[in-house]
Amino acid sequence: MRKLRFFSLLISMILIMASIVGCVSPASTSPNLASAADLMVGVNSNRVSGKSASDEFIANMADFSIDLFKRSITANKNSLISPLSVTLALAMTANGADNETLSQMEALLGGDIPLDDLNEYLKAYVTALPSLEKSKLSIANSIWFRNENERLSVLPTFLQKNADYYDAAVYSAAFDSQTVKDINNWVSTSTDGMINKILDEISDIHLMFLINAVVFDAEWLHVYDKSNVKDGIFTDVLGNNGIIDFMHSTEYNYLYDDTATGFIKAYAGGAYSFAALLPNYDVPIDIYIESLTGEKFMSIIGNASNETVFTSMPKFEFDYDISMINALSDLGMPDAFKDDKADFSKMAITADDVLYISNVLHKTYISVDELGTRAGAVTMVAMAGTGAALDPKVVNLDRPFVFAIIDNSTNLPIFIGTLMMV
Repeated sequence: MRKLRFFSLLISMILIMASIVGCVSPASTSPNLASAADLMVGVNSNRVSGKSASDEFIANMADFSIDLFKRSITANKNSLISPLSVTLALAMTANGADNETLSQMEALLGGDIPLDDLNEYLKAYVTALPSLEKSKLSIANSIWFRNENERLSVLPTFLQKNADYYDAAVYSAAFDSQTVKDINNWVSTSTDGMINKILDEISDIHLMFLINAVVFDAEWLHVYDKSNVKDGIFTDVLGNNGIIDFMHSTEYNYLYDDTATGFIKAYAGGAYSFAALLPNYDVPIDIYIESLTGEKFMSIIGNASNETVFTSMPKFEFDYDISMINALSDLGMPDAFKDDKADFSKMAITADDVLYISNVLHKTYISVDELGTRAGAVTMVAMAGTGAALDPKVVNLDRPFVFAIIDNSTNLPIFIGTLMMV
C-alpha cells in the first residue's frame, strides 16, 4: 500500500510538470465534464518530431486496415470501420503492454516495426493529415481511469508517452453513473454529435478506458445539384429491389481489376477522396471482400486511370457498431484479452487486479449526400481487472459495394465499409 501511495504522489508531481497539448486537428473544444478531474490542465507535452511515413509503414497500415475490415463485417448488413481510429486506440494501449502481449500488439499494428518507431510514424502521419475549410478531419484521444488508488496506480511513463505521441487528455473519475455521462459527453463532443454515446454503464471490473475519436466532414469538389439526383432501383444483398435517390455525375478516375470496376470522386481541397468498388455481376460481394488484401487495395487505388466515367451512387446514411475482440484475436493479439496471459505492467501498478482488455468497442456513422460526406468513428479500449467479479458485456452502387474514404497522400483508407442495403 505504501508503494501505491508513492506512485500516486509521483504521478501527481509528474503530471504537474508534464504537458499535453490539444490534438493536431482537435475534434472540438473540450466538453463540459461534471465530475471527471482533468489532470492535464495547464501542462505541456514533450516535443517529438515523428518519422515520415515509410513504404513499410504504409504497407503495414494497408494490410491491417483491410484485414480488420474483412473480419469486422456483419453478414447482410451495412458495415463501416475506421482503421485509423482502431490503430490509434490500440497503439495507446500497447504503450502499457510488455513481453508477449507487447510482441503480439507490435506485430499486428506494425509488422516488423517496433512500438517506439510506430509511435513516431503515427505521430508524423496524424500531424500531416490536413484539416481544411471544406474537408475537415479531426482526431481526439483520451484516457480515463478509476480514481480508487488502492486498486490502481497508473504509471507516469505510460501517460507521458501517450501525451507526447497521441495528445491524449487524461481524466480521473469515480467510474459511476456520472462518469458514464462524462465519457459519452466527450464522445459526442469529439464526433460533432455524430456518435452520442459509447457506454451504457461501467462495471466494477473496469479500471481504465482508452478512447479515440475521428471526425470526417467534407464537401464534394463538385457537388451534385438537384438535376443530378434521380430515382433508381437498388438491389440489396438479399436480392430485394427498392426505389431510392441516386446521384449522377461524370468522374475522371476509373478503377479496374479483374473482378470489379469503380471510380474515385474528390472532396474539396484535394486532400481526400471517396473511392467505390463494384464487384462484377458474377462475383458475390462477400467473395470480393474476401479476395481483398492491403496490397491489392493499394494497387487498385494507385493504378486509377484518367478516363471519363459516368457514375451513379445512392444517397445513404447508417451507423454501425461492433466489438473487435474476435477480429483482433484472430489477427494475432489474443493474449491481451486473457486475464491469465495479458501483461500491461507498463500501464499501471495494481493491488490485487491483473489488467487485461475486456472489450474493444468500435462505433461509426456515415452520411453521403449531394453536398458531401460526414463520417465519425469512436474506438474504446476497456481495461479490466480480475480483482472484481467478472461481468463482461459485449456490444455486439445499384447493388452492394465496397467504399472507402482515402487519404490522397498515401491512399490509405481512413474509413472503409460496404453498403449492402439502403
